Amino acid sequence: MTQDFLLSRAEAVHCLPARVRFRCAFRDAGQADWSMLTALALGIDGVENARASAHARSLVLGFDPAVTDPARIRAELLSLGAQAAAARGDSAPAHAARNALLTSAVVLFGIGWLPRALQFGISAVAASSLFREAGEDLAHEGITSRVLEGLAVAISLTRGDYAVANTTGFLLSLGEYLSETTARRSDMLLRELLRPAHPSVWVMQDGQEVEIPADEVVIGDTVIVAAGSVLPVDGRVLSGLASVNEAALTGEATLVEKKRGAKVLSGALVQEGRIAVYAESVGAGTVAARIAEYVERSLAAKGRMQLDSAQLADQLVPTILRVATASFLISGDWRRPASVLQADYSCALKLATPIAFRSAMYGAGQSGILIKGADALERLAEADTYVFDKTGTLTTGVLEVTDAIAFDADFSPEDLICLAASVEEHYAFHPLAMAVVEAARATGHNKHFDHQEVEFIVAHGVASSIDGKRIVVGSRHFVEDDEGIDCSAHRGMIDHLFDEGKTVLFVGFGGRLLGIIGLEDTLRPSAAASIARLRELGGKRILMLTGDREDRAQEIAAELGLDGYHADLLPEDKARIIEELGRSGARIAFVGDGINDAPALARAYVGIAMNRGADIARLTADIVLLEDDIAGITDAVEIAREVMDVIRVSFRLTIGLNTTILAGAALGLLSPLATSVLHNGSTIAILLNVLRRHIGPAQRPVLAPVG
Repeated sequence: MTQDFLLSRAEAVHCLPARVRFRCAFRDAGQADWSMLTALALGIDGVENARASAHARSLVLGFDPAVTDPARIRAELLSLGAQAAAARGDSAPAHAARNALLTSAVVLFGIGWLPRALQFGISAVAASSLFREAGEDLAHEGITSRVLEGLAVAISLTRGDYAVANTTGFLLSLGEYLSETTARRSDMLLRELLRPAHPSVWVMQDGQEVEIPADEVVIGDTVIVAAGSVLPVDGRVLSGLASVNEAALTGEATLVEKKRGAKVLSGALVQEGRIAVYAESVGAGTVAARIAEYVERSLAAKGRMQLDSAQLADQLVPTILRVATASFLISGDWRRPASVLQADYSCALKLATPIAFRSAMYGAGQSGILIKGADALERLAEADTYVFDKTGTLTTGVLEVTDAIAFDADFSPEDLICLAASVEEHYAFHPLAMAVVEAARATGHNKHFDHQEVEFIVAHGVASSIDGKRIVVGSRHFVEDDEGIDCSAHRGMIDHLFDEGKTVLFVGFGGRLLGIIGLEDTLRPSAAASIARLRELGGKRILMLTGDREDRAQEIAAELGLDGYHADLLPEDKARIIEELGRSGARIAFVGDGINDAPALARAYVGIAMNRGADIARLTADIVLLEDDIAGITDAVEIAREVMDVIRVSFRLTIGLNTTILAGAALGLLSPLATSVLHNGSTIAILLNVLRRHIGPAQRPVLAPVG
């Protein structure tokens, strides 16, 4: 069984003969349990002591050089399993943050009646974790915002301002709790939305079919896949015959016959029949496994604005320290530097932006839109050109009957549809059969023709008898070649339907061609309205890419009011066109769903995939619509633009408010307590405003600027 690993990175940043410090990164942000990591590290052979810092993201280990060394310890760390974390649950970090908040609240509001000596001891113990983290930052990373916070609290304790020290600790804990809670609930939702969909697989073992967990399949296994199941591996058909729906892979709503020697890919649906597949790609080599890995990377992805905010916050730290020093040298009053150190920009700059992004991602996810990181939101907000693949995006990807042509005067078009439906209804899981049966219901007659037992011919069609005459419904090859029915008299009409890009179903009765039924993938009902809304949101150009014929593409473009289209495209043409548009300066949002759309999704400024599309398309895309509704694209654009407004306004407020507070503290106009309350209070107010504007899954999330 494959192993789930706890850490994705363990970098040795400082080594001594018997001590090493690792900078660590968890694979799963929701399971970043540092106390659990410490306990597991102590189980490594040769490790004698361990200490972790969540703030510094470091693990310090003491070890016996005679038993092990840093390289061996690193390898052991990277192989630590995450099962222990799963057993303890994803809530450990949230519990730690909640406990820290409760403790700081008890200390702040519960020690005022105690003697001052006890107040000092309790306050110092409550601040010990802050001092420890500040010391680690100072030793390994220099002066950081944590160092300034620790210094401010230390000055307040030294001066006996316990209320100030404890208020600062409480407000810091509250901010961290809000940040941790929002990040955790967002990450859990995002991981759940892309959970692989193959929990178990049937394989041949010693001549018997056995069901085993999907992650136990190995290369060389013979995997059995029957009708209604999704192929869990990439491989080749060893035996059997099946009609496979590859719409999720190719974007085209047609069935492909798979027999011995044919290549099959994971994610395709076996619509009919049953096949045995030789597994050529399993486990980490499959698309499903790469999805899980991609999610972990996307959760850690930061947008440019988030990185810029963090960089500015770090650059301002030395300035705060210089202002604090200058204020003391000029005034000789210890209260001024204690106040100045409280007015650090880092909290608001580093917390507000990621919380806004994660809150937007969480709300979008509950409303059926998966956004894989802050950078995707930023790029979507900047997109000015929208390019759609046709099949499965602008169209439903589901066939519908558009034509029914009877070649016998005794049968009306409705009779022809009902006749075909009478025998097709026994195989209503087939997409063509489903379309014909639905069309028969829509006639209002729903006339049923009594028939004998239905014979199903895989990848060809169905056959039966009505009043002693053989009735066959299926492909041209089946009716014309296998059944020997002459279709030449109606070749002009048949070719006309084929020229229109339609799927044609042939109906033979009594040894002659009774009629033909044309089926076509139809436009989504919401397509036109969604295109119009994108224009209102600032879309400069809206284009369509399709492998369809020129006339059909022109018809759809005119109906939807598109600015242009490219027809008769091969799969590789889409990526080329996207690249050319990008070089011209367009910021392209490309919408696709097939495996052939993956290169275009990757090369676009931002890629958007439909949920019913191929795994590789959802993997490559920056945004995935989890509901089969193109209107989700306009919702995603609105969310992206609104959250960027929130962040920009919050950024300006943070700079303005903290600069004012800093000036008041440096001039002695604000006491340390007032500075702490104003600074941390404004930060928390910004966070609460972002969280307050989160809307539940029944509504579209709308974020509005602070203030």
